[in-house]
Amino acid sequence: MTGQPAGMPYWDTAELPPQPQLQGVATADVAVVGAGLAGLSCAYHLAERAPGLDIAVVDAERPAAGASGRGTGLLGPRAGPALDRAVRRFGPRTARRMHRAGERAVRDVLDLCARLDVPCGLRAGDQLMATRSPAGLVALAHQARTGRELGLDVPVLSPAGIRARVSVPYRAALLHRPAATLDPAALTCALARACADKGVRFYGRSPLLALRPGDLVGPELVLPHGRLYAGQAVLAVNSAARALELPVGTILPLEVYAVATEPLSPGAYEALGGRAGHAVVDAVPLAPYFRLLPDRGLIAGGGTAVVPGGLSAPRLQALRERAWARLEGWLHALHPDLARVRITHRWSGRIGMTGDDLPVVGPVHGFPDVWFIGGCCGHGLALSVAHGAHVAAALLGEPEPGDPLPWHRSRAPRLPVDGPGRFVVRGYVDALGRVARHAC
Repeated sequence: MTGQPAGMPYWDTAELPPQPQLQGVATADVAVVGAGLAGLSCAYHLAERAPGLDIAVVDAERPAAGASGRGTGLLGPRAGPALDRAVRRFGPRTARRMHRAGERAVRDVLDLCARLDVPCGLRAGDQLMATRSPAGLVALAHQARTGRELGLDVPVLSPAGIRARVSVPYRAALLHRPAATLDPAALTCALARACADKGVRFYGRSPLLALRPGDLVGPELVLPHGRLYAGQAVLAVNSAARALELPVGTILPLEVYAVATEPLSPGAYEALGGRAGHAVVDAVPLAPYFRLLPDRGLIAGGGTAVVPGGLSAPRLQALRERAWARLEGWLHALHPDLARVRITHRWSGRIGMTGDDLPVVGPVHGFPDVWFIGGCCGHGLALSVAHGAHVAAALLGEPEPGDPLPWHRSRAPRLPVDGPGRFVVRGYVDALGRVARHAC
């Protein structure tokens, strides 16, 4: 993977527990690799359900340093592919369960914020999946029809209904609830502090170099300056799975982009739904989206995605500058009062994509007592917390009732990301970006 994400996120990292570098040999009942929302959720639920369990969280840097601290804070119920595609692939019963699982994941995050009393700028509000393009209208029509057939509460908004919420000339929208916006870094840091309060140990600046089946019990985790022997391990490492050669299929790293603005004028803020805290996501994949901030600023994301693997540093930086410029141009054209608004922050983040839009949450083949979490395909704020709780329950022998959901699996489809095939994948992602720009 080429370098690290760039730019300075809008979010500041809050107070964190001590995170010494792991030196020498250490042991734990459960080792959690990755101090993002998925790993911390798993550690938190383990510590809550099994007090006294020896849990160690290991991270290459620190909590919220990765995707969990570099997102845009949209909390919505999207889980897996769109409703109509989910019905075609899995049938109506499973598609309905998938959507309900996404709704439940949002409610669980809202409940977690309340229990932890997180000062994260949480604002409950509708999430509008809207469109201004013919392609988007077709996509929304299919999803609306499927939602009605499944008996789901996904209302359709007319242009007048959209204008009553945000003064942008979208042609149609679906209303997703429950939904909210929040500061993802603040939530991640609060979860880390809550874990530490329950006795969870943290090791920072300790990237996982290798994973080996243990000679005695559980896996052996090889780190730069030591080893960690655990009874069980959870690898919440998302697209870093490829570098570790984990047999979980392809979790493709994509770099995505965001910008934040200075506070808007009171009129512009209200016109874009300021008091209600709505978020507007375009129905076309990769198209730009926006949300408002409690300080009257605005965050916009999307518009472009880049496969960073194999790119030189200068080439990657040039693509970043182009992506930010496109996003800024889209934002300035979104509403007349935004034409001269100043951009204060620009940043990128890495998400993990799979070939079928489904995460991977399951045991790792060939490694007894090791589980993997990753590949949320850009919808990880709610799903990561849910996945951590799911894996914690499985490790404690308390699996969820009912049939497994489609993403409760050990492997994603393989994609041709090595050799000549990588140009096919890169071309596909670039084509999606061109479609998204045309739709706007």
